[in-house]
Amino acid sequence: MSIPFRAIVFDFDGLIVDSEQPIYEAYRTLFAELGATLPLSVWQDVIGSSTANAAAFVHLENSIGRKVDREAMRQQARAIRGEGTLTLPPREGVAELISEAKQAGLTLAVASSSTFAWVNGHLDRLGLLSSFDALCTREDVEETKPHPALYQLALERLGMAPHEAFAIEDSPNGVTAAKSAGLRCVAAPNPITAGMDLRHADHVLPSLAGVSLAQVVAGLVG
Repeated sequence: MSIPFRAIVFDFDGLIVDSEQPIYEAYRTLFAELGATLPLSVWQDVIGSSTANAAAFVHLENSIGRKVDREAMRQQARAIRGEGTLTLPPREGVAELISEAKQAGLTLAVASSSTFAWVNGHLDRLGLLSSFDALCTREDVEETKPHPALYQLALERLGMAPHEAFAIEDSPNGVTAAKSAGLRCVAAPNPITAGMDLRHADHVLPSLAGVSLAQVVAGLVG
């Protein structure tokens, strides 16, 4: 089929690499050390944004009755998460979709609320870095997802209009960001986000495993 798009903008955490579970487990460990729990229902609200984990800290502080050093805990969590992701493979179907998109002549970018070092390092480790023409990360914008700034920047760097690209996301915050920037959006949730409300995406897939580019596009234009 003819592909009516010129570019794809990918989320990173939880989409290209399933790093959502390790970061959730890292925070659960840190919360447990302080005598608190971190229910998945609380954590789900923060997925896809670098700043929204304030909600998790509010839950923690309410649980233990005192303030905590949030930035120190963030650094601890990043260190724990890093150790747990050093050997993670791409999510099933992702590398194949990236390869197919490049063969079809599409331009690719990443729009991530994580740091450049995190995204660049993992893409390089996985042999996927050369497939991407732009990496847009939280250092590049004043506001991360669900704000549309990351997607707006990706479009600017690729020289594309919103209708010329589509996004692939795994979380409600990510879908909101992409849609607010004017892109069509496919949602492919991971085990952490699978139970979340993704109905505002233009098309929802259970995963990218065994899914061709034509099938992804058909869900957007069909």
